Amino acid sequence: MTIWPPKPNDLRRPAYRSLAEIVIQAVETGELRDGDRLPTHRTLAYNLGLSVQTVSRAYDDLIRRGVITGEVGRGTFVRSGRNDTQTPFLPNSRYGDLIDFSILKPVFEPLHLVEMKRALSKLGTDLPSSVISSFRPSGALREYSAAAQKWLRLCGLDATTQGLVLTNGNTSAMTIALMTAANPGDLVVTEELGHHTLKPLTRYLGLRIQGLEIDGQGVIPSAFAKACERSAVKAIYLMPTGLNPRAATMSVERRAELVKLARHYEVLIIENDAWGPLQPDRPEPIAAIAPERTFYFTSLTKCIMPGLRYGFLTVPETFESAAANRHLVSNWMATALMAELASRWIDDGTAEYLLKWQMEALGARNRLAAHSISGIEFNSSKNGMHIWLPMPGKWTEDAFVAHARLNGVAIAPGSSFAISDSVSKLGVRICLGAEPPETLERGLAVISRLARSNPEPALLTL
Repeated sequence: MTIWPPKPNDLRRPAYRSLAEIVIQAVETGELRDGDRLPTHRTLAYNLGLSVQTVSRAYDDLIRRGVITGEVGRGTFVRSGRNDTQTPFLPNSRYGDLIDFSILKPVFEPLHLVEMKRALSKLGTDLPSSVISSFRPSGALREYSAAAQKWLRLCGLDATTQGLVLTNGNTSAMTIALMTAANPGDLVVTEELGHHTLKPLTRYLGLRIQGLEIDGQGVIPSAFAKACERSAVKAIYLMPTGLNPRAATMSVERRAELVKLARHYEVLIIENDAWGPLQPDRPEPIAAIAPERTFYFTSLTKCIMPGLRYGFLTVPETFESAAANRHLVSNWMATALMAELASRWIDDGTAEYLLKWQMEALGARNRLAAHSISGIEFNSSKNGMHIWLPMPGKWTEDAFVAHARLNGVAIAPGSSFAISDSVSKLGVRICLGAEPPETLERGLAVISRLARSNPEPALLTL
């Protein structure tokens, strides 16, 4: 049976997603090959009886997933080496004046550039030769452990009895933690709405991944226990403090319950605390409760400034050597220049000053969001970088994202974070840090208007 070109009866709702999947199937079966040119948006819309906007959304989704590429003036082509990471955010270079609520990042203003220029200028006068001459990680990074421990104490963690790996941010730390905690073929469990890179990363590492049912705090303990009874679970990956898509913070009691189960079933814990001390009155990290089995990581990137890609991974003592070796073969070492700059900021108080500034800026943005969409159910954390909007009224997730986009606002669909195919808690993630205040307010007004509307059935099939 020929998959390509499709016929109108081949499509299911939502049409854009069905069309995208048909293209992917055609690529995988060889009916569409690398370099093949696809029909124009208008031609394919006419042939299939769809709107041009629906075809455009399918093509945009395929571009984001790396299946096709659009070339200005030439057309749209199938590309080789498809990247199956479906990111929730949009490439900056393609969308002009679109208000971008899709990407999770801290607030960045001129003062950050001023501080960075000042720091770089100071480094130019008294840069230690070891920063640029050392080739061995132990020689280049040994001096920065004390500053790292100081920052980790701000996060609520005394890591002096654990192994410490200095990394180039959270992504590096996340990869090392997974490589150390689990071997190819092992099962890792996590929230059913989780980190958007976890699913492809575990696949690349040869690990199996399973999403667990969640509630307002995160993973439900009984779901974790059931998974452990059914299969040998090697590790559970958690984002317990606001970072997860639904902006949920896990209580001390829930953390203790999951730790008790992890000990009973001999499961390792990977704790993603990328926001670090951004949230006030936060419960202590899971790593403080169960240091003997927890891989904990955080960084300065999310809570200080986007370009400060420097982080910390703590590991149980018995895994210290293994983690160091895996970091060595995959990253060699953290960038010494960044470690020098970040450590100076931690020691002289600049990092904590910028942290408090970020807390205030994000707190103000969360208050603005609460005012803009008051009366509508949503999830948030006090100084969080995003809010989670469960689908209001009759809206479907796909239609809401599409109509926000048509009104000039990009938001992240909840499906981008789905670990399993049976997630029922649909919604959208709306990020608050990327846009300036006036644009933020205008975009939130669009979200509020859509959430309060009662869409006609025809609008839900876009």
